[in-house]
This record gives sequence, C-alpha cells and structure tokens, in this order.
Amino acid sequence: MKVTLSALDTCESSFTPLVVLELAQDVKEETKEWLKNRIISKKEDGGAQLLFRPLLNKYEKETLENQNLYLVGASKITLLLGAEAMGLVKECNDNTMRAFTYGTRYNFKDFDDDNDDFLTMAECQFIIKHELENLRARDEKMIPGYPQAKLYPGKSLLRRLLTSGLVIQVFPLHDNEALKKLEDTWYTRFALKCQPIDHIRGYFGETIALYFGFLEYFTVALIPMAVIGLPYYLFVWEDYDKYVIFASFNLIWSTVILEVWKRGCANMTYRWGTLVMKRQFEEPRPGFHGVLGINPVTGRKEPLYPSYKRQLRIYLVSLPFVCLCLYFSLYVMMIYFDMEAWALSLHDNSGSEWTSVLLYVPSVIYAVVIEIMNRLYRYAAEFLTSWENHRLESAYQNHLILKVLVFNFLNCFASLFYIAFVLRDMKLLRQSLATLLITSQILNQIMESLLPYWLQRKHHVQVKRKVQALKADIDATLYEQVVLEKEMGTYLGTFDDYLELFLQFGYVSLFSCVYPLAAAFAVLNNFTEVNSDALKMCRVLKRPFSEPSANIGVWQLAFETMSVISVVTNCALIGMSPQVNALFPESKLDLVLIVVAVEHALLALKFILAFAIPDKPRHIQMKLARLEFESLEALKQQVQANEIQCPGIFKIMKKHRQEEKKTQASHYLDHS
Repeated sequence: MKVTLSALDTCESSFTPLVVLELAQDVKEETKEWLKNRIISKKEDGGAQLLFRPLLNKYEKETLENQNLYLVGASKITLLLGAEAMGLVKECNDNTMRAFTYGTRYNFKDFDDDNDDFLTMAECQFIIKHELENLRARDEKMIPGYPQAKLYPGKSLLRRLLTSGLVIQVFPLHDNEALKKLEDTWYTRFALKCQPIDHIRGYFGETIALYFGFLEYFTVALIPMAVIGLPYYLFVWEDYDKYVIFASFNLIWSTVILEVWKRGCANMTYRWGTLVMKRQFEEPRPGFHGVLGINPVTGRKEPLYPSYKRQLRIYLVSLPFVCLCLYFSLYVMMIYFDMEAWALSLHDNSGSEWTSVLLYVPSVIYAVVIEIMNRLYRYAAEFLTSWENHRLESAYQNHLILKVLVFNFLNCFASLFYIAFVLRDMKLLRQSLATLLITSQILNQIMESLLPYWLQRKHHVQVKRKVQALKADIDATLYEQVVLEKEMGTYLGTFDDYLELFLQFGYVSLFSCVYPLAAAFAVLNNFTEVNSDALKMCRVLKRPFSEPSANIGVWQLAFETMSVISVVTNCALIGMSPQVNALFPESKLDLVLIVVAVEHALLALKFILAFAIPDKPRHIQMKLARLEFESLEALKQQVQANEIQCPGIFKIMKKHRQEEKKTQASHYLDHS
C-alpha cells in the first residue's frame, strides 16, 4: 500500500502545507515538543494557533533519510482572523478597497465559505510568518533542553532558536502548478511583451512585483536616451561640444521619469490594496531586543530599548567605521590611477598593439575590485545595522540602505568625478565609464543568476537520483520538493536588485553625455535582467515570504537624490565644454557664475515639475478621500449609538471636556 506524504493529517485536521521549518539534526525531543505546543496553542495561551506536523511519519523516517523537517499551515478561520489583525486590504462588492474584517467578510468580492482562493497563497504564507515571528517568551527562562539558550520575557522565540542554531531555516513552499503557469506567461517564451505584474504580485507579493514593475518601467524609459545617444556616438563621438543638447535632455528626462513612475506605482498599489493599508503601529522586528515593557502608544507588551543607547552605537561606532571604509575606497582609487599612469606611459614608449589592449586592464581590475569591496562592505553594514538594534524593520532597512548607498556611490563614482573635474580627461572618462558599466553588468549577471542556476541544476539531478532510488511503496513527491527547496539559496530581498538599478541610473544620468552608449548598454542589460531575475526567483532561490508594500520605499528618495546630483554634474560638464568656454575667452568668473545660475534655474525647474506632476492620479485621490470621509462618518455613527446606549457615561465625558476647555482658556489668559 502506497503512503502519500501529502495526505498525512495532524491531530487537528488535514491542511495544506504552506511553510517549512527545518530543525537541526540533534535537537532534543523535549525541545521539539515544546516548540510544537507553542505553535499549535491558542493565542490566549501565548501560542500561534497554527497547524504543525513532521514531513515524515515514523514509518517513513525508517525508509527515507531522517530529516528534521516540519510543515506549518493554518485553518481557514485562523488565516482570515490573521488577515484582519494585519490590516490586509481587499476589494469590496461596491468596487472600493477596504481593510478586511471577519465580521463583514461577506461584503468582500469573491468571498465565499467554500472559496479557498480569497487569500492568495503568498498572503497566507505572510500571515503564518507573522504569527511565527511574534511568538515571544513569557515565563520561560531558557529553551527546554538547552540551559545555555537563555530566554527573557518578550524575546522572539523564532529569532532565539535561529541564533542558537536549533532552527536552521524557515521558508515558504512553492506551488508548482501556479509557478508553472506564471513561468509560461513570464520568461520561458522570449518575446517583447509586458510582464504579468499582477500574477507576479499574486505569487510573490507586492514588494517583488513592484521591483519587476520598476525594472520594466525603467527599461522602457531608457529607450529614448538610447535612441538619441546612438547617433551622437556614431557621428559626433569625439566632438564634445555637441553633447550640450544631450546633457540638457538628460536633465529633464531624469526628473520626469521618476515623477511619472510615482503615479503608475500609486495606480498599481491601490489596485492591490497596499496603498490603503494602514501600518502606523508596525510590530517590532524579530531581531529587536530589550527589556519587556508596555508600549505607550499601543499599550501592548513588547521589548523596550533606550534610544540614546542606539544613538551612541550609531555615532561612536557605525559612523567612524563607515568613514574609515570611505577613506580606504579613496585609497584604492588612487592606486587605480597609478596603474592607469603606468599603462599609459608603457603604451607611449612602445606604442604596440599589445600595450593598447593593456590600457583597458587597470579599469577592468578596478571594476572587479569595486564589486568585491561592495560585497564585503555589505556584510559589515548588515552586521552593524543589526547591532544598532532598531525596533522597526523599516528603520533597519533605512539605516542599512543609507550605509550601503553612501559607500557604493563613492566607490563606483569617485574615480569618474576625479577624472572629469580634476584631471579633465574626457577620453579617459569615457573609457572608464564604459569599462565600469559593462564589467559590472557582466559580473552581476554571472554572480546573481548563471552561477546559482548551474549549481542548482546540478543539485536537482542529485536529488532526483536519490528519490528514484527509494523504495517503490513511498510516494515522495512532497518529500522531493521540500528537500530540493531547502537546499536552494535564500533570496535576501530586493536590496541588491534596486542597488544595481541605482548605480546604472547613476552611470546614465551623471556622465552619459560623455558616453552616450551608456543608456543603450543599460537597455540591453535590463532586457536580459528581466529574464535572469525571473529565472532566479522561480528556479534558483527559495520562494521568499510576501511583504506588503505601497511603493519602492527609500529607493524613490535615492533615485531622486541621484537626479539632483546629475543636474549639478551635467551643468559642470557643459560649462567645461570648449563650445561654452569659447563664449567667455577673457573672464572665467562670468562663466562660473552663469553655469551656477543655470544650474539653480534647472533645479528650480526640476522641483516645479515634481510639484506640478501629482504623485497620485486624480481618480486615486478621490477614492482615498472618499474612504477617509466614510471612515469618519462610520465613527460618528458609532459614537452616537454608544451615547444612546450609555448616556450617563457620555454626559460625564462631555462635562469633563468642557471643564478641560475652561482650564485651557484660563491658562491662555494667564499667559497673555
């Protein structure tokens, strides 16, 4: 008789496995039992009220490799109550977007007691992740079976289990059928078409869908720059005087595309519900630690950590470390210029074909060193930001992004600024820009997608052979899927993907007037980037947990800051051009003053454009205003109903408010 793994039940009920939890091989049984009880216990008892079972039953553990793998799921009512607690927004029958509530569930479109697709699988996995991360220690002083693993009230149990090595990883399972449908419409058939952004959102969540939406939008926005830049490069690539018009177009382009993106982003996120989603009272991140206390805003028990301690860590440790890394980056840059000078002198002395090729070697070596330094610094920045102990995930991400952006900007662009404004060597600037851009794109494609894909295919073959060698009385389809996915790499978020686009935007907007082909190379790279990133998400890395997002977050500010810097850079390059210098043969001071005045005027125009183009389309603004009005009306009706039911209490409250106003008035008169 065949035993089907996917048909196994827990003591509560059968469930669809959504999340996998892998324990270390030598975890004690009492620890497993304690963890199981905390996961399946009711909320009022400090549990997560989820469903939990081992991947293999006792019989199968004797037949298959003994894996400490457990499946986590949830009943339908638990998921719906979780959606309400987290403020997930869904479309109502009247086509408005509202926060889901269990009591009014029948008012929402497509809701039915027999419909299991009301919440997407990504949303269900997100709810389970939230419940697991918010399992916190209560009366336990240690993890059962491990006296050295201390616990204190408010400590995240999952975080403590991960740091102590008892839990190896937690990840959501792929839905093979839904994944195959997504792949067929996404990247398996190469064609110039729009990405299925709504389907990507349904499977991976809003954060990843917004990244792919921005990648597609940015690629299309680069096409005009590429089309205009191509004839410039082919016909007047040595005549830098002609680049004044190209630089001027660059200034307007960099502003308009970012403002138009915000409008398109608002359209998408309103349709998905995340634009309306309220997140004022964000839960503490799992890595946050402190003494258990009462949050003065929400009244909930949670860890508290003095802000002055965090500020001391930031200003006395993190800031000096970042400055030291920036100094080291500048030191490496000067070594690169020494290598450039050596290669140039060697070529001048011999003038052979071999030495002409050697001229590009320092730039290639420097580009590789930049990538290595960026990756090493990223690990240090993550460690420091985690050590700073930020309460909110958003604060953690903002501080991490700030650290990494400052270093990456200096590391990637300092040499270009030095060549442009100190050496004033436009030929070397063009050569360095081309080498850095192309080398970084090739390295990113290899390191992010091709190499992991090759390693994953190799591991997939090994797993297939192992499963085929199993006894015939085991249907190990689910076993094969879980074992294969647990060995996949972990997707670390959209940080590196946005960072790559940010640096690419810098190369195009800052110096493309010197090298007009930069936009064309960026377009070619992004066409392949869409497919390689899609392959990476679907087949190379574990499925990431969904995360609601209303926009691209702090990256919008980063791109806007880069566009402001591009205005200053392009104005300076225009002022340095021989054509403009010829207009002021006698007084260079007049030239500088006019360039500064033009730069200020363009910045003013940029901010006027940003103000004139609303962040949200008019129809979205009206819908949001309508929701706000209806919320206030509902609150008024609730207050009136309560006054009718409890008139005595409300009379006392009204009298108290009147006395409070009199006291405030008397204080005002006294001070007057």
